[in-house]
Amino acid sequence: MRKKDTLSNSKKRLIKANKTTVAGALLNIALSLVKISAGIFGHSQAMIADGIHSISDLGSDIIVITGMFLASRPKDNTHNYGHGKYETLSALIISIILTTIGIGIGYSSIIKAVEILSYGQTGKPHLLAFVAALTSIIIKEGLYRYTIKKGREINSPALIANAYHHRSDAFSSLGTALGIGGAILLGNNWVILDPIAGVVVSLIIIAEAIHIGIISINELLEVSLPLEIQNEILQIAASIPEVHKPHNLKTRRIGNTFAIDLHILINSGISIEKGHSIAHRVEEEIKSQLGSEILFSIHMEPYRLP
Repeated sequence: MRKKDTLSNSKKRLIKANKTTVAGALLNIALSLVKISAGIFGHSQAMIADGIHSISDLGSDIIVITGMFLASRPKDNTHNYGHGKYETLSALIISIILTTIGIGIGYSSIIKAVEILSYGQTGKPHLLAFVAALTSIIIKEGLYRYTIKKGREINSPALIANAYHHRSDAFSSLGTALGIGGAILLGNNWVILDPIAGVVVSLIIIAEAIHIGIISINELLEVSLPLEIQNEILQIAASIPEVHKPHNLKTRRIGNTFAIDLHILINSGISIEKGHSIAHRVEEEIKSQLGSEILFSIHMEPYRLP
């Protein structure tokens, strides 16, 4: 029964993740077409570049869908703990993509700033491009908030990473809006606001990408759960009657699942059946506090009462 429940939960997570990602992908396609068109008709190279940047989100959408599909598969003979780390790997790939995008935006912004300072800037963009940039900021920030909410609901690192990719696009549009708005309101001499904002935006994107990457790498390297969670696990186990001195705790994260190895001392005079019942109560109590998606290995050691 427990296996069926786990499979059901995995499928529910996959369906929610796919719905969220596909909705974002469709919106990205429409937004990219709008931005590129606005850049062409609004005489804004910055907006055309921003539209092309939006297309890159489709790549991360595909990675999320693929990673979540692989992670949702049940455990088998070659993956005894399930396939949850495919989801972690997806988040790491997205962090690499974000880092590359951040570096690219920063590099192109610096080159553009040098060109403006060296040769000046001609050609004033139209209001259409500015409106498209503002629209993109609103839509992409909204998509970020929607995606990260869903990612946190299903505890999906890949979906959360993709949410930050959406926000990177919002930041990119913010830089574009500053540059276009500066050129329209203040004149061509202020077009340099665009590359300056682009450099700042690139640093923000890179910082977020590094944060996502560190979390993903730590999980792939099987770093233990945070100390406060480990202490909570020990306290919960110790609160169960007839459990003595829980110790030798080992923890790790596998996608959205925790793996917990724990030793407990129990009265050597009780039956094996009762000892198993006590260990089961430890599992259920920890699940009630930390969530149902937990893999347990509880080792019982005999303890003689004084």
